[in-house]
Amino acid sequence: MSKTLSISIGAYSDKGIKAENQDFWGALIPKEPQLTLKGISVAIADGMSGSEAGKEASHCCVTAFLEDYYSTPDTWSVVHAGQKILSATNSWLHSQGRSRYASVKGMVSTLSVLVLKSNTAHIFHVGDSRIYLLRQNSLEQLTRDHRLWVTNDKSYLSRAMGIEPHLEVDYKSLPLESGDCFLLTTDGLHDFMDDKTLQSLLSASRDLNTIAETLVLGAIANHSDDNLTCQIVRIDSLPLPREDEVLRRHVDLPFPPPLEPGMLLDGYRIEAELHASKRTQIYKAFDTLRQRSVILKTPSILYNDDTHYIEHFLHEEWAGKRINHENVLRIPESDRGKSCLYYVTEYLEGQTLRDWITQNPKPDIKQVRKLVEQIAKGLRAFHRMEMLHQDLKPENIMITTAGVVKIIDFGSVKIAGITEITPLDHADGDTILGTLNYTAPEYHLGQRGTVKADLYSLGVICYEMLNGGLPFGDMPDKPNRNNLARLTYIPSFHRNNMVPIWIDGALKKATSLAPQLRYDELSEFLHDLSTPNPQFLRTEHKLPLLERNPLLFWKCSTLFFFLCSLALLLLNRD
Repeated sequence: MSKTLSISIGAYSDKGIKAENQDFWGALIPKEPQLTLKGISVAIADGMSGSEAGKEASHCCVTAFLEDYYSTPDTWSVVHAGQKILSATNSWLHSQGRSRYASVKGMVSTLSVLVLKSNTAHIFHVGDSRIYLLRQNSLEQLTRDHRLWVTNDKSYLSRAMGIEPHLEVDYKSLPLESGDCFLLTTDGLHDFMDDKTLQSLLSASRDLNTIAETLVLGAIANHSDDNLTCQIVRIDSLPLPREDEVLRRHVDLPFPPPLEPGMLLDGYRIEAELHASKRTQIYKAFDTLRQRSVILKTPSILYNDDTHYIEHFLHEEWAGKRINHENVLRIPESDRGKSCLYYVTEYLEGQTLRDWITQNPKPDIKQVRKLVEQIAKGLRAFHRMEMLHQDLKPENIMITTAGVVKIIDFGSVKIAGITEITPLDHADGDTILGTLNYTAPEYHLGQRGTVKADLYSLGVICYEMLNGGLPFGDMPDKPNRNNLARLTYIPSFHRNNMVPIWIDGALKKATSLAPQLRYDELSEFLHDLSTPNPQFLRTEHKLPLLERNPLLFWKCSTLFFFLCSLALLLLNRD
């Protein structure tokens, strides 16, 4: 079986009885690495007959998708990239229709898109063009017509590109099989050909262009009253399951030898070993070609025969290169060949957040807030690229001598776009990639993580910075539903009575054990850290004074007992 996705494609279109052809279609089969990272895209559109610029609209829908899809970040999933592009295209069509033609029907078109990536087909659909699948001589319509029938012979589009300012897109995905045949048609064809005929002609062992022409001419013979277009896509071969061409490009490189100060590796002169664990070594080095200090990270020789470990190591470098943000460690593109496995990052002068917490047991709240805001900005850079960090902790955060916060570790990053190619955690079973006390509880319960999982980790870190401890104490060694249910949040006033109750309310919400109770966005958490949330202030009044303000409680108690004692003394004198 081939290790790459390959297809055959055929198409045919005719204006039929119309004066011009307002249908448009197209396909793009990119070269590597985009063939693996983004896949193959096929699209068909039908400009609405009553639209002043239906032809222009259909052209715009197809070309915009085929061009813009391959410009989206490699880390984005197909569904995220597709919906972003379609939403932007729809907004442009709607605004142009309003401004140029003063009509909601100025530029309107149907659009059906098929994206083939790895072993999966992704379908986006708006309107009444169609996508069919012929598999093992069985034909299935995969899309639903967005057409509303007023009478038996009169209907109108209930949904299309350019009609409304906000777009609702049908999306579905399905696994591919070798030999699958997809048919994309406009209504001028499928309204005048029954499914049995379509199935029979598609099953014929002829050239796909010939079959497409036969379908169109057959619909014309059946008195089609519209433009007619069809595309046929046949899956010739599929990648091997779970094959990750992106991360395996360097898998055959040898592990580096033991490195000592003064040694030269591909132009990098080793200066000192900064950290070593059973999994990796980190060295300070000097780039003799670029004349700058750098960090070299190398894999441990203990794993030189562990393919999945090597995949994860390569995954770290690949993920880091996709993010360019001041609050995330920079991994520059390689400017030279590698003789062995390692990767290079920028060199940072400073300390870890763990060191900072140790040195600042009672920090200024404003300073904590500023540091947390920078961590959140770095996390947003991951989330914008459809990445989850999954292992945010004080040891993985650096504060430079200039006060800039940097997220420095990529070992557990989950990338939506790569997960569609092959899930890297397939070999790890139930292993949790994060660190016990900072990992969101849902991971321990076998649930998928979202941005709320990273938010939980940030909430735990913020709590620890302010209070010098963890919000639930140490997590159980093997968290499950039972022992997680027994955990109780420790209010900040038990650890640091200088933390206002409304900030503690924000921390409690951010670190909720149930994801649905947490904030939806990082920005909401940051807002509540700087602006008192009335909801948390109301909660304060429900608490007894001893819990709200222990110091004030004991002061009042002491004053009360003093006054009582004074009163007793005065009574005894009388």
